[in-house]
Amino acid sequence: MFDRPRSGEQAILVFANFSSRLNDEEIAEFRELAKSAGAEPVATVTSARKIQDPRYLIGEAKAEEVREVIAATKADVVLVDNTLTPSQERNLEKFLQCRVLDRTGLILDIFAQRATSHEGRLQVELAQLQHLSTRLVRGWTHLERQKGGIGLRGPGETQLETDRRLVAIRIKQLKKRLEKVHTRRQQGRRARKKADIPTVSLVGYTNAGKSTLFNRLTAASVFAEDQLFATLDPTLRRCDLGNNNEVILADTVGFIRHLPHDLVEAFHSTLQETREASLLLHVIDASQDNYQNNIDEVNSVLKEIGANTIAQIQVFNKLDKVEGGEPRIDYAESGLPNRVWLSAQTGAGIELLLDAIKAYCFHETLHQWVRIPASNGRLRSQLYLQGKVLKECSDDSGDLFLEIQITRRNLEAIQQKEGVQLEKELDKQIINYCG
Repeated sequence: MFDRPRSGEQAILVFANFSSRLNDEEIAEFRELAKSAGAEPVATVTSARKIQDPRYLIGEAKAEEVREVIAATKADVVLVDNTLTPSQERNLEKFLQCRVLDRTGLILDIFAQRATSHEGRLQVELAQLQHLSTRLVRGWTHLERQKGGIGLRGPGETQLETDRRLVAIRIKQLKKRLEKVHTRRQQGRRARKKADIPTVSLVGYTNAGKSTLFNRLTAASVFAEDQLFATLDPTLRRCDLGNNNEVILADTVGFIRHLPHDLVEAFHSTLQETREASLLLHVIDASQDNYQNNIDEVNSVLKEIGANTIAQIQVFNKLDKVEGGEPRIDYAESGLPNRVWLSAQTGAGIELLLDAIKAYCFHETLHQWVRIPASNGRLRSQLYLQGKVLKECSDDSGDLFLEIQITRRNLEAIQQKEGVQLEKELDKQIINYCG
């Protein structure tokens, strides 16, 4: 068996098509994936078949062609833009005498490079082990302890069984540790709900400009680069919308077609921020001709994680790359905004997006005066906690008058819990008394 290198620089890209004509944009995307992983594509091999070859996926004749290209280019790794079965991967590696990586393995490798936080590393390791668990092969036989005889009686399992058991143990440990992270995130979400601060989650196809938009809205310094999966770890920041209104903005990992299921499962706690958001900003690269295909892919992933019912604003980004593109806002029949056209790079149209977020998250916000009896300090505390108190004063009897901004939902909850009818309109003399 050949020695598998730790990493490959020179890469051959293999595209196998079994349904329709190969899409040039999909080929370009996979090429960018390879570059994002640190590989340098030196050759491309395409294959068109009606059905998959169970042994080599692309058939023995095409595999022979790939082997000839390897010999000519001295390539280190073969990257296949398909999902290989464990046996197909092993057969190809043995036939080509070269390391073979399918689309899932390539994306996992990129994620392993980009994960910087403790949580991100745990999630990537979990996804890698879940992927690896189906690809374990017997690495050696000289340590096998199932034979009889003096000195050869052992625990009764082969090295392959030992590897599988160790991987299973590690997966169980990682899931427990990620469950603790999930619990901490749940506590943070409960605190934000208690304070009635909406969470707005940025979603979209990878490299659509989410991190650039996030930095523009929050004055953060999240890494943003023109490459696939430039950022991986989720980031949450406050975003001031003006008039004492603010939201929590969450920047999440970008989606891509055929996103590995292991990644979706491993990033459960991260994607929970998207599932429980008040609003989704679906960032779209307006400069791409195929942006509708990318929209469909993102919506497919949102449906898979259970976030397809959350209110969504489509944000058409990179307007600076669109000839004649002007910032604008489109409205749905309900009167609420459903599309915003802008450029996160130049800042054109950002104010329109802030107005759209405000319209969605605070369209049921009430601005009014309320009267609080002097004996009900608890109700005063609740109003400070659940709303925004803009002004407070009292009359000679000690009763309090508060000018507040509060959502209708929270106001009704306080009224029901406290059993007090809050006055929506006060006498002009009382307003004048409060100055």
